[in-house]
Amino acid sequence: MSDEADKIAERKMQFLFALRSKGVTDARVLTAMERIDRGPFIRGYFAERAYEDMPLPIACGQTISQPSVVGLMTQALKVTNRDTVLEVGTGSGYQAAILSQLARRVYTVDRHKRLVREAHEVFRSLNLTNVTTLTADGSFGLPDQAPFDRIIVTAAAEDPPGPLLAQLKIGGIMVLPVGQSDAVQRLIRVTRNESGFDYDELRPVRFVPLVEGLGRDV
Repeated sequence: MSDEADKIAERKMQFLFALRSKGVTDARVLTAMERIDRGPFIRGYFAERAYEDMPLPIACGQTISQPSVVGLMTQALKVTNRDTVLEVGTGSGYQAAILSQLARRVYTVDRHKRLVREAHEVFRSLNLTNVTTLTADGSFGLPDQAPFDRIIVTAAAEDPPGPLLAQLKIGGIMVLPVGQSDAVQRLIRVTRNESGFDYDELRPVRFVPLVEGLGRDV
């Protein structure tokens, strides 16, 4: 094995160790995160920091979440290989790529056309054929494809958006950050049952705010 291959193997081992140490213990989630390289989702100056457990800036004033948060959100979602998942906030595409390894079908939407286009290019290069990317106002979900088994939101709303709650199947799970954009937010899990919704608070987080409307680059 070459020195460069040794370095890559070492970085990946440290990457997975960091995930486990932060509480990502689900074997399927860890396997998915081992399989999907974070590198292709980060461009330019910060590419060399792809294996660090930290959020990084991407285009359109957005961020790629730190891997441990991606892992914890994915773990909380409890995705099965029969599920259809909606992701609100494509961003770099990294979260959707992880989900593609776990779900039957992933729909991912973002208000920024550039982010959707760039993520689609990465998905195609990785041959991720079960991910559909769309430019849309994610706060309204995707009514034409609803209901969904799982919904994940990667931007913070003050409250879970009503249209997303309505598009969740009975027995379905939604994971999202809630709270004011300038304060510490809380990651919550919403489970829909026959009589309504159950809410579980998971951990404090900090995400960009969920903004209605389409980005200026559309």
